[in-house]
Amino acid sequence: MSENKTNLIMAVRGYKTVKKQKNIHCTDVTALDNLNNKVLLRIIEPLGSEFIGINDIKNMAEFIKFERYDSAILISKKFTDAAVSEMVKHRIQHVSDDYMPPFAIEELYLGIMDLVNCQCLKKCGKVRPVKDECLEKVSELCKLRMLAGNAKCHFEDGLVGLLKNDLKVALALNR
Repeated sequence: MSENKTNLIMAVRGYKTVKKQKNIHCTDVTALDNLNNKVLLRIIEPLGSEFIGINDIKNMAEFIKFERYDSAILISKKFTDAAVSEMVKHRIQHVSDDYMPPFAIEELYLGIMDLVNCQCLKKCGKVRPVKDECLEKVSELCKLRMLAGNAKCHFEDGLVGLLKNDLKVALALNR
């Protein structure tokens, strides 16, 4: 579940993954934003109904300082009130089951289009080529063109839930 939230944040904010490292207690994703600032996205999956506490935040703050990250986001299920206060103090953003930072539907749509355009560039050498230039065997059935069309309709109709599904499809096609 947290990986879906991470992918959503990455797409909406236009982050590019540099490195993903799994540790015993967490997964760290190092990314670059559009200004080449180094961003840490840390995912902590609790074993049960545990809350992320203040010690986890202090350890993360030290890691951010030592590794020279420009910003950080901590993604988990639940946080204690003290942990949230500590994150504010260290300017660490958080995502939980109860809280997701707001984003504009346009950002989600543009994130999907960026993923589609990258795939089209890899396959056809052009950013979303017209049907005649598409290298897919049957360009009417090109998954990327179909995804782009669906995402456009979902964006125009304001269907955020379906756009999130389009993002999942785009991420699966980019693997």
